[in-house]
Amino acid sequence: MASRLFATGIGAPEGPVCLPDGSMYVTEMSASTLCVTRLDSRGNRRVVRTTGGRPNGLTTDGHGRIWIAEAGLRALICIDESGNEIRRMQGEGADRFLFPNDLCFGPNGLLYMTDSGMAAEDFINGQAFVDGYMDLDWDGRVYEIDPAAMKVVRVLDRKIRFTNGIAFGPDDHLYANASFTGEIYRYDVLGEAAPKRVVFGNVLQPDANPDFKGPDGMAFGTDGRLYCTVYNQKNVTVLDRRGEVADRLILDGPQPTNCAFALEGKKLRVTEVGKGQVEEIDMPCEGLPLHLPKFA
Repeated sequence: MASRLFATGIGAPEGPVCLPDGSMYVTEMSASTLCVTRLDSRGNRRVVRTTGGRPNGLTTDGHGRIWIAEAGLRALICIDESGNEIRRMQGEGADRFLFPNDLCFGPNGLLYMTDSGMAAEDFINGQAFVDGYMDLDWDGRVYEIDPAAMKVVRVLDRKIRFTNGIAFGPDDHLYANASFTGEIYRYDVLGEAAPKRVVFGNVLQPDANPDFKGPDGMAFGTDGRLYCTVYNQKNVTVLDRRGEVADRLILDGPQPTNCAFALEGKKLRVTEVGKGQVEEIDMPCEGLPLHLPKFA
């Protein structure tokens, strides 16, 4: 299944959220953009809001509001469809956000967010890691957040080496990944008071690439498989229900950051920062429906 281009000329895109009319939201992380953008069904670009920090992951709720993991501002921000800010939180004390990365809603109406575990200025320059980044003191976290009260309910995990993508599976378990190890973790957040980290699988492939590579954003299909973009590996790696590698979907661009299933037809859209584009792949299944809670 070869990919095709859906949109080009996007400034380091991330955070894809597909909409019923064939359009989609993405974030743009490049220094010249730093915004949330809407791409229409033909890939034409319109800026919704410029945040000025480094917007990363996105999700939407049942009211159509957009939730932003703003890594540069170290904040979780909610805006309406016109770009007006509704609410914002940054965490408190030891739970002060460092690098909000990706987020999703759960079946319980709560919001789950990864935090990569270090403030941007301490480990990244533009889109590149600083020298010696692997040896830094990473405190990657997984947060459970009440979106109505805008407060942290639980810190589900911490001390992860660059926490990144996050998604709920068909088993209603939460899945999050660690970019530096390549591991996908599973958490029973609905059944355990203190969910344990369980290694579900690993998406790294053996090759001669000397540069950093690792899992980024991910999504589940109705086939029960997990589709995970792997930065600098030029593919979406597919894990089956047992966590075994079932396929690798080759992309045009080398640095995919995230993926989302289109809501019409069987298509996966992939954001890619190396060429600044969104790619689209025909799929054998649709995406697992996302949770879209409504609350005041």
